[in-house]
Amino acid sequence: MQLYKSAASRSHGSTSTTMTACHSLHVSVGILGISGGSLLLLVNNYASSPDKDFISHTALGILLLIIAALLAYAGVCRSLSHVQLFSSLCLTVSGLWCGSGLVYVLVGQEVLPATELRSSLVPGLAAFTVALLIIGSVALLVKKAVLSVIALGISLACAHQIAGLSAAGFGQSATAANYLLVCVVGVYFGFGRLLSTITHGKVEPPGTGLKGKAELKSEHNHGCNDAVAVGVVMNLLSASVLACPLLGVVPRLSTGHVPWLWTAGVFQIGMCVLFYRAMDTLAATFYGFTALLKFAEGYCALLSFYSIQPLSPVPFPVVFSVLFFILALFSCQKSLLEGLYQLFFAAYCIAIAVQPQGFHQGGTQGVQAAIFVASAIMLLITTFNMLSATMIPTGRGYFKALVNRMQGLTLRVHDKELHTPHLGYSKYADAEVLGHACNVLAAFAVTATVGDRNPLSVLVLPWVVVAGGALQLLCGSVAFARGKTFESTVFILYGVMWTVWGLTRYGGLYGETRGFSVAVGVISFMLFNFLVTAAALFLNVAWFAYAFTFQLILISFLLDAVGALPYGYDIGVTIIFGLISFYCFLGHIFNGTFQSPQIPLGKPLVKLSGVGGGNNICPHVPARKVSSVQQIAEIMKNGGICGMPTDTVYVLVAACNRPDAVVKAFKVKKQAQDRPMSMWISSIKQLEPVRHLLSPLLLDFMEAAWPSSISMVIPRGPWMDILGLEDAAKHIGTPQSIAIRNPDCAVATHLMHLVGPIAVTSANPTGEADTTHHNQVYAKLGDKVDGVLCDGPSPENIASTVVDCTKIETGHIGFFRVGLIPKSKVLQIFEEVQRRHRQGLNNPAFEDELPLPDTHLSSGADNTSESGMGSENSTPSSASPEQSPDLRNDSL
Repeated sequence: MQLYKSAASRSHGSTSTTMTACHSLHVSVGILGISGGSLLLLVNNYASSPDKDFISHTALGILLLIIAALLAYAGVCRSLSHVQLFSSLCLTVSGLWCGSGLVYVLVGQEVLPATELRSSLVPGLAAFTVALLIIGSVALLVKKAVLSVIALGISLACAHQIAGLSAAGFGQSATAANYLLVCVVGVYFGFGRLLSTITHGKVEPPGTGLKGKAELKSEHNHGCNDAVAVGVVMNLLSASVLACPLLGVVPRLSTGHVPWLWTAGVFQIGMCVLFYRAMDTLAATFYGFTALLKFAEGYCALLSFYSIQPLSPVPFPVVFSVLFFILALFSCQKSLLEGLYQLFFAAYCIAIAVQPQGFHQGGTQGVQAAIFVASAIMLLITTFNMLSATMIPTGRGYFKALVNRMQGLTLRVHDKELHTPHLGYSKYADAEVLGHACNVLAAFAVTATVGDRNPLSVLVLPWVVVAGGALQLLCGSVAFARGKTFESTVFILYGVMWTVWGLTRYGGLYGETRGFSVAVGVISFMLFNFLVTAAALFLNVAWFAYAFTFQLILISFLLDAVGALPYGYDIGVTIIFGLISFYCFLGHIFNGTFQSPQIPLGKPLVKLSGVGGGNNICPHVPARKVSSVQQIAEIMKNGGICGMPTDTVYVLVAACNRPDAVVKAFKVKKQAQDRPMSMWISSIKQLEPVRHLLSPLLLDFMEAAWPSSISMVIPRGPWMDILGLEDAAKHIGTPQSIAIRNPDCAVATHLMHLVGPIAVTSANPTGEADTTHHNQVYAKLGDKVDGVLCDGPSPENIASTVVDCTKIETGHIGFFRVGLIPKSKVLQIFEEVQRRHRQGLNNPAFEDELPLPDTHLSSGADNTSESGMGSENSTPSSASPEQSPDLRNDSL
């Protein structure tokens, strides 16, 4: 175990050094990006006159967009490394320059008249003035001098730019002066960090050092508060845009405000992904909801370009307010402040439902003014608590205290292990809550009738396309990254269907395209969903009802396309699907919060024995934890069989000193008699009790070749009796020989060190492809395994090289299979061992000729590898004059 820990420690140390250098480079990129943008605006403000701009609006906008993308990259990279204030600053400035850059491009391309530049820029600039002022003030309080100067400098520049837009020629020089300060500080700090990175910390200008490990650890414990801050800034931005018409700052909501609103929406979708990465399902769902509102607001503003007055149908905002209310209630488990903040958005949705023209009327704009104030306070508290050791009270812990007083309710422990194991290639939280909510929103939105009105004027398109389409595709992507094949298929398929149907029906095209072509497309979706419905039979009742009712919706689409839709059928089945989706939404958010009781989702309607049960029954633990390996070792010591990762593919293993487990593994695998199991050891020292029974040349060859992906087929002999296999020995190897290996895998080696030598076979039924991911172990072997060590995808999909050593004393070896290790490498190792023997050199591990101890084989063993002893067409190498007996085995 000590060797295992020390190897992991060395690996972690080298990885940490590399990550530190990479993070330092990201800081340099972010700071220099801010300096570059500040220099650009500095030059433009100094050189421009009231009559003529020094840099054209189009060029200025494109350059700002490029710098904004660079800052977003640096901010996201630093967010993942938990340097939170810097990440918040980079992403906030990126949002500022992205929105203003788009406005400049629209004006430069004459999509917007130059006279609307002021009314388009002022709401966004006002929001970022407040946001950066708060961030800069907090940075000053916690003594982050460089970040404070940058944030306050850009905030003052935005304020002076608003003054310059209001009075020609006023404030331009002050704006330039602020950007000059930001540029000088940023260049000094950025180049200082870059110099420190290049010289590996040997040269570090004063004031450019990064924080120590203790401070980094303190920030890490605060979670993903930088994403919270950026999400709140985007809410502040949209609230400013909608409140300005109410306050008379701008005449009305117009096309020039679309860049700000859609920038906020895009950034909040990005924050949604970051929260899934941070294992915070509730926050990810909330910012998915608010992103949807931003796109709807931008859509309404865009319609003014076509002189279309939008009309908001009543059912959808009411349903949205219910979802917001439920989300706010469950978010109180994090803090009462967060739940209260989310209630403002529930009120906002009610205001949209009350007033038919939605975002253009005073009621909704008044609620947005309240959200502006609430967001500013939320930003101040979140940023301060993110950095300061003294916390502003947010009501954390009251929800837990209340639940603990209620009998029958048990809270689920919310820690980093809540969403383990991570079945896919990346670590994300479950996205089912947002995915089901999106279907609720899309279903109730599509019930709106257009009548004789222009389809674009009915506020349905953003709800269906963005909620049912874009956000659900995001949920499908997250589910795919988690390895949840069924859920990802459902969300992606339904997301595509809602997008296509929404654009067709509410995009003004449906009346002209209705007919055979649309029907053919709907039928293709019905065929796909039929397969999804059949698969749902094996999952649970809720998923089956979910898929089946969506099939009824597709039937209504088909009947509508051919002009045979019965009156009220489409609305009826859509409402039923919406209610089932709402039940699934409520079930997942409730069951994710409480350990007991649980909202029932039902059992599988069809269950095949032994298929797909493993991930719900047997322990499936992360392989990178020592405690997990110890847990699996205890299972094996008690006679269990387990799946585990190796240096090649996944394998099924049993302890050699448990004959019952070896027989069980043989039967579970449905092992063919001509494909026997192999034996693995943690090191050659485990063969010490039988060394006098093995060839010295063979032992030296093992010492030189292992650990590696080389399996050696050696003669069978009485030495196997010491392993404790008893009658199960007949399942390992052939009557003449046995394959043995010491894998090059720390996890497998540690497990064998705890258990002893193990019997190994590939983790798939005989005749099927190799298992290259732990979720395939569940799919192929189901509840027949007693535990699985989960380590994601296999590092190699190539089996081991199987070497015939049955006639090694004659000086020849053969090859049953050439796998990961090339033949030339094996021959080189063997020739070196032969040379040493000719010179009279012996293996130092076996120099002492001691009498055989009257004990069993050492229990110290390590990992499993491949059980491959030979392929069906095993042919010896040219180095071997004869062919060993025909040996066949699984490819591992």
